[in-house]
Amino acid sequence: MKQKLEVKRLALSSSSMHFNKTSENVKNQKDQLSAAIRMLLVAGKTLDAAHQQLQEANRLLSGERGYGNLKNLQKLLRLRQQHMIIQVSTLYPVKGMNEQAFGETIDSHSDGYSTGSPSPNESRPSHSSSLTILGLQLTILPSKKKFFGDKKEVQKSANALGYVAHAVSLISSYLDVPLRYPLRLGGSRSYIHDYAPLVEMTSSDLVANLASTSMTAKPTEFPLFLEGQYTTRATYAIFLLNKDLEQLLNYIGVQSLGPRHVLANLKELMRIIQSEEYICW
Repeated sequence: MKQKLEVKRLALSSSSMHFNKTSENVKNQKDQLSAAIRMLLVAGKTLDAAHQQLQEANRLLSGERGYGNLKNLQKLLRLRQQHMIIQVSTLYPVKGMNEQAFGETIDSHSDGYSTGSPSPNESRPSHSSSLTILGLQLTILPSKKKFFGDKKEVQKSANALGYVAHAVSLISSYLDVPLRYPLRLGGSRSYIHDYAPLVEMTSSDLVANLASTSMTAKPTEFPLFLEGQYTTRATYAIFLLNKDLEQLLNYIGVQSLGPRHVLANLKELMRIIQSEEYICW
């Protein structure tokens, strides 16, 4: 009998320990559940606040001063830019030789000044060597200037480059695009600036001095006309001018026609801005 009682006592003690352990586990789980519920409540309040903010943002975007208003303002801005570029194309029309000969009433022996602006629906120019600006063709500069015979052609090229420089300067200001190579306008005696360092630098030096160079470096001027006996500086100036045109073309999402197509790039730039696709861009 004693043995049976001892067995029952041990069983009861084991059951009591199991009950206590189970109760403790239940208590711990209850505490964890309570903490999780509190976290869910906080997260629910945060989500509700975020949802209200989203609704408010959507309301503002759809309101009269929201995204629709921004799109309308952008369209008005592009329309204004388009109008100003039309004025530039009227001041400095870029035309093909055939257009120059058979367009408006032009004296075939004159410089061929014209007031017509290029149509927005014109196709991309394919022969840049036959293009003119205000009736002047941009001829390739000779490798060395002669004292006789070339002076008239050199002056015409300088005039044409002065026209292009002024047109590029006007377009960049209307589009609010600072030119990578700034221009110093002077008609047929215009210059272009290059801020690139004159000496070669290692990549680490270039990174370390980038900020200070951009603030303190003095630009090198290159003439957009034949200066002196040789044409190296003028040729490089034309290259930089074309890079400015390429920058403006890239700004409106168009690729350049190439490094030797100054007038063609200018014509394409003005054509695209005057087209309907620019308004919807």
